[in-house]
Amino acid sequence: MSYYKFEQNDIFTNRIKAHPRTYFLINNNKIYYNNDVMPFRSGSTTDTIQNTEQGYLSLHEININRDNSPGSGDLVYPFVTKQGSLSSFKTVSTESFQNFQYGDKISGSYPMSASISTDHYTTSDRNRITALKNTFNHYKPLSKHYSFKNTEWDKATQEMKLVSIPSIFFGSSIKKGSIKMNFYVSGSLVGTLEDKKKNGELIQTLPNDVNVNKVAGVILYNEGFVALTGSWDLSSTHTTETYESGAAAPKWTNWGYFGATHSSWDIDLLGTNYIPTMTMLAHAKQGDLNHSNNPTFVDYEDRNDNTEEASLSPNKFTEDTELKIANVVKSPYANHSGSFEKTTYISKIGIYDEDKNLIGIAKLATPVKKTESRQYTFKMKIDF
Repeated sequence: MSYYKFEQNDIFTNRIKAHPRTYFLINNNKIYYNNDVMPFRSGSTTDTIQNTEQGYLSLHEININRDNSPGSGDLVYPFVTKQGSLSSFKTVSTESFQNFQYGDKISGSYPMSASISTDHYTTSDRNRITALKNTFNHYKPLSKHYSFKNTEWDKATQEMKLVSIPSIFFGSSIKKGSIKMNFYVSGSLVGTLEDKKKNGELIQTLPNDVNVNKVAGVILYNEGFVALTGSWDLSSTHTTETYESGAAAPKWTNWGYFGATHSSWDIDLLGTNYIPTMTMLAHAKQGDLNHSNNPTFVDYEDRNDNTEEASLSPNKFTEDTELKIANVVKSPYANHSGSFEKTTYISKIGIYDEDKNLIGIAKLATPVKKTESRQYTFKMKIDF
């Protein structure tokens, strides 16, 4: 078998920037991710195949289609044993940890899942908003609406709906200018927000009333948060829907409230993913790779007739040096073979490390015919 070393210009790496689409629909107290309806687990009418709720992603794809009924013992779960190293899970409090004896098993649960979530803040219990103060101010060069406090508002007391999007859905950041949010009541579209200026401002484009082009919130692109502060009424005909504050007209700070019975919402955005890619060029040059150790490389008659003629002794094994190579060249004439030409077929390319350990195999969809006069360059790509 021949080994060929990659030259300096045969390997190069780059980074692909992709923008995967993410769409969430919240309707009838359920979440739908990219319009997918999660199938039920086999034998169950209540549990989904991923053992997560509708609209959620299983972070590690563990316990897919496993029985989660009590006592089944079919679920995979994490565990640690209490030892002198005092290792435990972050979710286990110090008090609970002290109650375990040395040698006891401390277990957790899978799957871990993630989905979009919303939190409504009025004037109390705003620790989470306060924790984002520096993040809001960091984005101030994009727009004044990121200011945590100025003469017009104070986000420490301002009514706000915080929409949280886990990074597993958008990657490194949300693409600027890609977010569009809609508000529906009884199936009718009553409001739309868009990131038209690509500066994080969510501008109302519908309805086309006195509030059109007003900024109803801002986007924290890298962190995956949408802060909605628009507190004006979106409709004068729909005023009896039940939101956090009771029966009222729809407004942007009511976006995504699970207790509503006639309202639904959606959000459409593009994420940003960076994919490291390695490209390798493997060359099959003229006159190379035209011999094979495959038994079919030898003429069929010689394979059968000369097997017994091989000399075998305790010291050596000698094959017949006159074995003929099979001629696979086709001829346009009947009962006639073409002029002999050494021919092989390349079907796989093995990639080895410096110690000649096989670390990868690239398979061709169709074997490539290689003659002594032909040369090829195979381009292989791998994403990390």
